[in-house]
Amino acid sequence: MTSKPIFLLIPILVALSPCLTFADENWLEFRGPTEDGHAPKGAKLPTSWSETKNVVWKTAIKGKAWSSPVISGDKIWVTNADEGGTRLQAVSIDKNSGKVLHNKKVCSVAGPQYCHPFNSYASPSPVIENDRVYLSFGAPWTGCLDAETGELIWERLDLKCNHFRGPGSSPIIHGDLLILHFDGSDFQYIVALDKRTGETVWKTDRSVDFQDIDEKTGAPERDGDWRKAYSTPRVIEVKGREELISLGAMALYGYDPATGKELWRVESQPMHSGSIRPVIGHGMIFMPFGSGGEVIAIRPRGEGVVTDTHVEWRYKKVNPRRASPVLVDELLFLIDDGGVGACLEAKTGAEIWRERIGGNFSASLIYSDGKIWSFNEEGIGRVIEAGREFKILSENQLDDGVMGSPAVSGNALFVRTKTHLYRIEEEQ
Repeated sequence: MTSKPIFLLIPILVALSPCLTFADENWLEFRGPTEDGHAPKGAKLPTSWSETKNVVWKTAIKGKAWSSPVISGDKIWVTNADEGGTRLQAVSIDKNSGKVLHNKKVCSVAGPQYCHPFNSYASPSPVIENDRVYLSFGAPWTGCLDAETGELIWERLDLKCNHFRGPGSSPIIHGDLLILHFDGSDFQYIVALDKRTGETVWKTDRSVDFQDIDEKTGAPERDGDWRKAYSTPRVIEVKGREELISLGAMALYGYDPATGKELWRVESQPMHSGSIRPVIGHGMIFMPFGSGGEVIAIRPRGEGVVTDTHVEWRYKKVNPRRASPVLVDELLFLIDDGGVGACLEAKTGAEIWRERIGGNFSASLIYSDGKIWSFNEEGIGRVIEAGREFKILSENQLDDGVMGSPAVSGNALFVRTKTHLYRIEEEQ
């Protein structure tokens, strides 16, 4: 492990509120500056596009990777990998021209873990802070690069986890910590590294594990599929206390982000593989729980097991496993994996509408200016009115499907398909 000194940075706290607005054009992490898919206030995103319309540039990225782009200044960063997972790469692209600036191999993997064909070896998204970009490929490699030069600052190759179906959780920064999830078939834990050096600050094992009884032998089973999760955490502040909101298999947890101490948890019926980043607002956490689960609204700042005391409402008819929802004022908008959308009253969970939108969805929703942008795995991008009446405003097609969530900078959408990265923006 190598290290390099940096300046101390001021921690950015995420308040427990429906929405924050930012004046800059940066999209520094998965789901953007407000961590919930809201474009910066004032953005005028395109509502109509095609392969020949409103595409400023289109850059091929060879490999197989479902990570989302992150943007700082004029640079875009994505992770990338070959289909077999033997070559892990960090790719930097010029935001204005689409030119590839860096295509750096960060790790060669002699014996990659199994990855389900639906997933990729480069599904976690990077996070940028000032002159550093932090990237993780799960167990094989986590590290930090100089965002200007692409040079390695530090790396970790010893964070053990059998991802079983491939990695998915993206890292986040909180103060001087880089926080990561490792929820696999063998180990399930959350770890905080010193972002300056990569050294471990704390590591906390999940307190709930899947246990089933084999009907023939009577022995306990620990099925790997029921022990996985892919969610990205968030840090919130509730009445003066910081809480790290973190979804694993079988439970949603609140941790002290400074120490990793478990503060509370909401346990679930058997569920797994949740990939949603928590959505925060109206004093609640909105959390789809993954396969076999449901959408739950939870009041934070509990103590111990709070399943019976802090759950405000439950909703089962539309339960996204991969596409994170958006909260717009009083309304929560969802799209499940099979393309069924719903609009709920955020405070009560009451269903306002439920409609089949079409296609299969992995990419999270984007909100801006009264509209929602959704992209499916078949390459269709729809703009939907963010209101109490279901209305599709436009439908647009790209050549390849979209697995990773889009990013926003200024008035442009940056959309990564299975083969290319696009800058989509209306002509001025």
